[in-house]
Amino acid sequence: MNTFLKVFLLALLALVVIKLAPVLMIPAFIAFIGLLIAGIAMAGGLVLLLVVTLAVLAALSPLWIPVLAIIGLVALCRRGSRKAA
Repeated sequence: MNTFLKVFLLALLALVVIKLAPVLMIPAFIAFIGLLIAGIAMAGGLVLLLVVTLAVLAALSPLWIPVLAIIGLVALCRRGSRKAA
């Protein structure tokens, strides 16, 4: 196949692609909209999970804050009783 025929076929293919571009953009646009909706739903789910986690931490704070204070006090007392070498 000579070079002229290759260039001619490539130009013909480019024209066909340019003519079909609007038709090919419709499925791409629909897929983009679907992915956008899925991304928004995932972001909403992540925000909901974060809110639930923060609500559970806030509800359990009367338990874990004193426990952390006791653990910190014990660690402070144990560190002070060690002798330097």
